[in-house]
Amino acid sequence: MAVKLQGFEFWKTTLRGARYVVAPMVDQSELAWRLLSRRHGAELCYTPMLHAQVFVRDANYRKDNLYSEVCPEDRPLITQFCANDPEVFVQACLLAQDYCDAIDLNLGCPQMIAKRGHYGVFLQDEWELLEKMVKLANEKISVPITCKIRVFNKMEETVQYAQMLEKAGCQLLTVHGRTKDQKGPATGIASWEHIKAVRNAVNIPVFANGNIQHLSDVEQCMEETGVQGVMSAEGNLHNPALFEGHSPPVWEMAEEYLEVVSQYPPCTLSYVRAHLFKLWHHTLQIHKDLREELAKVKNLQGLTEEEITNGGEEAGQVVGLPFPHWICQPYVRPVPKAPVANSNGTEVKAGGHKRALSQEDSDGASDALSKNKQKKKARNPHKNFCPEQKPKYIKCEQCGNPKGNQCVFNLCRGCCKKKAHKEVADCPSHGLRFKTKAEKQKTERQEEEEEEEGKSRGLQEEEDGGLLNGTPSPPTDPPQRTDCGLRHGLTGT
Repeated sequence: MAVKLQGFEFWKTTLRGARYVVAPMVDQSELAWRLLSRRHGAELCYTPMLHAQVFVRDANYRKDNLYSEVCPEDRPLITQFCANDPEVFVQACLLAQDYCDAIDLNLGCPQMIAKRGHYGVFLQDEWELLEKMVKLANEKISVPITCKIRVFNKMEETVQYAQMLEKAGCQLLTVHGRTKDQKGPATGIASWEHIKAVRNAVNIPVFANGNIQHLSDVEQCMEETGVQGVMSAEGNLHNPALFEGHSPPVWEMAEEYLEVVSQYPPCTLSYVRAHLFKLWHHTLQIHKDLREELAKVKNLQGLTEEEITNGGEEAGQVVGLPFPHWICQPYVRPVPKAPVANSNGTEVKAGGHKRALSQEDSDGASDALSKNKQKKKARNPHKNFCPEQKPKYIKCEQCGNPKGNQCVFNLCRGCCKKKAHKEVADCPSHGLRFKTKAEKQKTERQEEEEEEEGKSRGLQEEEDGGLLNGTPSPPTDPPQRTDCGLRHGLTGT
């Protein structure tokens, strides 16, 4: 067994001293996009975040998200998992370790799905659990374990957090310089000061993440923080050539990406469409008709040329953009508006008031609904949006996902399908008919056998009927003279 490299030796040898890193992005850092990014300066890539529990139990999930994407050009590669159970995390690592150069534990995802699933940044207060997860993985798997974290408000707490992970066995740390509350419209600016403090406090390589829009930002970040590498997510999605210091026309990147997709199938159509939306983001703000065309298209070949023809350079500049809209460039979120006081003197977010659907529907509750919910309310006036009155979903006994309300096994559809198939049973609520199909097949086989038996019986009856009607039986051979008769002088007359 090869010796597992650690810390800076791992970074210099296995990761080849990578400085330019493509972040793990759900449904976005797939093989084709990683290869495109590597063509344009990326030195290390991460897989999309994978769910450890699903990875362990579902062979198709493993195949679709990692095993089928093995490619010699796609190295070095780090596989990222989200997990909250040490044993499950280690099992997932063992299944993935032969297909990558390291395993990363996601401790930075701030989305609501991570809060519901209890993973990502929502584990950052459970140090004892995280220490156990990292330590166990470091002991059991053959490749190094790394972590990606977000910072706390207090710099001292962030430093202690990083030191705890290092002590547990983390060999490389990526620090996103934002807190768990900095997301969406409130994303704000990442704190490089926090990243610098972590870099100075640990003895393992550190990657910085946040505020990276151009190659000049990469160089400035490395200079100010002293990190070994810089990771980009949104900057890379809007400009895959970011690490080259180049801002090519959007159509060049789009065409090259589609070429890579065609060379390395399969690639989910939704992934490809999402990438084209990102690349053409600024153009689609002007040519809104192209947005609908892109959303409806089922064959992406040739779509880029059509967009170029319709988009062109004639539309000029979008306000606030440093380059024409058809040049790859970052998307900068607008600054959130300052709170304003309402009639009661209470501060509320600007633009926080929702329009009432109509005068007859404005019973006080509709003012609190978003435009999307108001549309749903118009289609179904009895729909309930009150969180207190919404039904509480019961979890599946096996995986924790919401179970089917009328499932005969009290499971979610995925687990129900496996159990019903194994036990040859039906579940009407999930539309599963394994027992019905098996009985139908059995009945069909019985009918076929009865039909064959009837045919055989008919032939036998025909033969028997022929004998009863005086049909002569077939002639028999005359008796043969035997040697015994010759010896005794007997002859026939």
